[in-house]
Amino acid sequence: MTITTVGLDADDTLWHNETIFRLTHERFVDLLDDHGDAETIEARLAETERRNLRLYGYGVKGFTLSMIETAMELCDGGAPPEVVREILAAGREMLAHPVETLPGVDEALAALSERYRLVLITKGDLMDQERKVAASGLGELFAAVEIVSEKDRATYDRVFTRHGTGPDQAVMAGNSMKSDVLPALEAGAWAAHIPYHITWAHEMADAPAGHPRYGALEAISDLPAWIDARTDETGR
Repeated sequence: MTITTVGLDADDTLWHNETIFRLTHERFVDLLDDHGDAETIEARLAETERRNLRLYGYGVKGFTLSMIETAMELCDGGAPPEVVREILAAGREMLAHPVETLPGVDEALAALSERYRLVLITKGDLMDQERKVAASGLGELFAAVEIVSEKDRATYDRVFTRHGTGPDQAVMAGNSMKSDVLPALEAGAWAAHIPYHITWAHEMADAPAGHPRYGALEAISDLPAWIDARTDETGR
C-alpha cells in the first residue's frame, strides 16, 4: 500500500508550546500562594480545565478562562481585581509569545515535502493557531492546514480522505499519544510518536505496544527515514 500523505501535529511537535503553559502555571501558583500550596492550586486548575474542555476547547483562551474560574473558587468567589488583571495579562502574553521551532523541524519538513503531501493537523484556538503557522515560516510546505476542535478517529478519516488518498495511505506524527497516535491508528493510518520533554496531563495515554503501524521515534529528524522505510515495505 502506497504512503502518499503525512499529517503533522503543530504544538510541541513543530514548535514549543507546553513550556509556555508551564511558565504560566508557575506564575498562577505564585499569584495565589496565599490560598493554597502549589500542589493544591495545580490540582484545582487541572480539574477546572478538564471540566471546561468540552465548553472552551483547547488553547490559551480556554486556559485563561479556567485560571480565572479557579482563582474565583480558591478566593471563595472574591478574587481581587488585580489577580484577574494579572491572569488576563498572562493570557495575552501567551498569545503574543514568539514561535520557536524545534530542532530538526525545518530539515525534516523540507525532506518530507519532496516526496509526500504534508497536512498540518492541530487543535486549539483558530486565530492563535493561524498566527503560529504564519509566524513559523513553515506554512508554504503544507498542502493543507486543518485546525480542529478534537482529534479522533473521525477527524483523521475525514482529513486524510479530503487532503490525501485515505487514512490507510497516510502517516500521522506528533507528540501526543492520546491525540496524534491512538486515533490515527484507529482510523487505519500509520502513526509515529515524537516525544516532547513535557506532556500535558490531559494528553497522557499508553503506547500501543506491538501495533504493526506504530513507530516510536526519538526526534522529528528521524521521521523522513522512518516513513521512507514504511514506504519501501508497502511497495511504492
